[in-house]
Amino acid sequence: MFAGIGCCLVNKKDLIGKIAVDARLTRAQATRALDAVLEGIQTGLTRGDRVTISGFGSFGVLHRKARRVRSPVSGNAIEIAAKRVARFAPGNGLKSAIQRSSRDGHPPSGTIE
Repeated sequence: MFAGIGCCLVNKKDLIGKIAVDARLTRAQATRALDAVLEGIQTGLTRGDRVTISGFGSFGVLHRKARRVRSPVSGNAIEIAAKRVARFAPGNGLKSAIQRSSRDGHPPSGTIE
């Protein structure tokens, strides 16, 4: 389990610690492994590829068109440029794991009790 898990944020340091323990690696080896995975995802996305991790989810690039919106402050029209943004779609395994954790008494992230 992650150190400090339960209500808050899991960061890269926490992930490295979990990888090191579970895979019986040093923290340096776990850091290199995680960095390699993240670099692979980033490289695929920058090329416009879809990166799929079976059971976890898919990363992709979404192309947003240029659009005109109104400023809520001034009411003036503002042009928003077209851009590419990263997108993540959870896989069935991840969706199921999240649903199981909420049934086991762990409140969903962002839920106020």
